[in-house]
Amino acid sequence: MGTAAWLVKPCCSIPARFLLGIVFLGLFCRHVDSHCKISRCNSEYLAATQNVHGPGTNTAYCTALRSYSRCTRRTARTCRGNLAYHSAVYGIEDLMIQNNCSREGPTSPPWPPAPEPHKDSFGSLDICDYEKNYAHKHGQPPAYQHCAIFGDPHVRTFSDEFHTCRVEGSWPLLDNHYLFVQATSHPVVKGSNATSIGKLTIIFKDVKECIDQKVYQAEIGDLPAAFVDGSRNGGERPGGNSLAIHERSPGRHVEIRAAYIGTTIAVRQAGKQISFSIRAAEEVAFSFTEEQDLQLCVGGCPPSQRISRSPCGPSAVALAAEKVRRLCRGKLPAEDVYFQSCVFDVVTSGDVNFSLAAHDAFEDARAFQMDFRKLHIFETDATSSPRGLPLLLLLLLLPVAISGL
Repeated sequence: MGTAAWLVKPCCSIPARFLLGIVFLGLFCRHVDSHCKISRCNSEYLAATQNVHGPGTNTAYCTALRSYSRCTRRTARTCRGNLAYHSAVYGIEDLMIQNNCSREGPTSPPWPPAPEPHKDSFGSLDICDYEKNYAHKHGQPPAYQHCAIFGDPHVRTFSDEFHTCRVEGSWPLLDNHYLFVQATSHPVVKGSNATSIGKLTIIFKDVKECIDQKVYQAEIGDLPAAFVDGSRNGGERPGGNSLAIHERSPGRHVEIRAAYIGTTIAVRQAGKQISFSIRAAEEVAFSFTEEQDLQLCVGGCPPSQRISRSPCGPSAVALAAEKVRRLCRGKLPAEDVYFQSCVFDVVTSGDVNFSLAAHDAFEDARAFQMDFRKLHIFETDATSSPRGLPLLLLLLLLPVAISGL
């Protein structure tokens, strides 16, 4: 599935598609001036149009577009090198023509700047500390959900289902009111059936009281300890520090804490694959609409994309794979789905680094899974060889994997 196929849904209105396009283009602007406020203009336009329907729709859109245009003019000086800004300017012009909007007419009043809160009052409100807010409102700590994607690739969903996917290209892991996460997979080597995550994009959506919109992007060989704009926190708003990046191991492990939504994300690189793990507050994880229906962390792999994890067919293959099993037993404490994934990945890819991916995913689960009874998932899945490979091809793959052990 290509990126555009799920980023832009056919049922969306023209303005909604346009705004999503701007957000997507903004992912690639790594050297954007931090003073450029185009994301604020985008947010104001979305807020003005998201509930527009019925009589007067065109008038409302024209008012929102004129306001959008005014906002872009105000930030023009600081956005000269920003691709998202220039896309917005050209897109507004097109939409005004399509909707037959006049350049002169009413506009919405601009959002007032966020007031500087009194230091004492802000600390007592804890407005950007999700856990404290939740405990104050409900008298108990919030419930959390854990999801992960790693290896070739394997997905552990929020409901503790475990799938191995045939996915290639760009797929959404999360798409809710607070977070958008996209993973892009590719063959491990040219012509190989084994795929892995080579690129990961995370959007922390604008939260007026706490953070500016922030984008994090990682690729093989580039696991930065900063957002694409060079910052390491949520911006200049009072709660900016409620979003922060911590480098746990240079080039191998980055942790992003989003206290304002009770969420922690781990991004890791092992060999030629990137993995993603998240612990999210339950009401954050499930804060999405029916239109945001394709999320691997919620529904897992589509049924047509699910494959068996069993690395063994006939007894000759099982015997040859024993060295791979010994490698994985040394990395993992139990022969659960993480162990199955480890054996599967090393056999199908011939890359022993995939054993590290399974180990890291298990360590993240140990840290993020609050209910230790759900830490291990045990399944029996011996219906077929990896990716349905014929026996001869599997036997050719095994020596490659074993030679590195």
